[in-house]
Amino acid sequence: MIAKYEHLFVRHMQDSTDDLVNEGAIGTGEPRPSHIGDAFALMRAADVPGSKIHMTYSWINPTDEPSHWVNEHEHDYDEVLIWTGSDPENPHDLGGELLIDLDGETYSVTTSGALYIPAGLRHCPLDFKSVSRPIRFSALSLSGDGHYHSDENVPKG
Repeated sequence: MIAKYEHLFVRHMQDSTDDLVNEGAIGTGEPRPSHIGDAFALMRAADVPGSKIHMTYSWINPTDEPSHWVNEHEHDYDEVLIWTGSDPENPHDLGGELLIDLDGETYSVTTSGALYIPAGLRHCPLDFKSVSRPIRFSALSLSGDGHYHSDENVPKG
């Protein structure tokens, strides 16, 4: 017998690289840098019909080479970007440095944390200046329809 709420679980995350239309080869025309891992869907309408959010995560692996990841864009919904370091003895240390622009101002991030991006705020580019330990990166899109989209690109599928 299948449990009543089994349909609300994601038990095998699907590759969601094609959803993220501002990142990697889709957004930049360049191949994704080898230290940036695949994007996996934690929650989205494609996997859980009725979901009103789209949430992904990726691992960012160590590199000494600065790299561009996400182009400038904006959404008509709120978004939260989350980055966490991988040192359990020092959870506040990101293990690298990322740079992100908000409405043309560049911010440097070297600690685990999150960024709330209100609807309509232009953000990115998002670049990694350096990564000394793996970083977990998540994006939570509060899109209301469970899909990722922006003013620069239309969603696939």
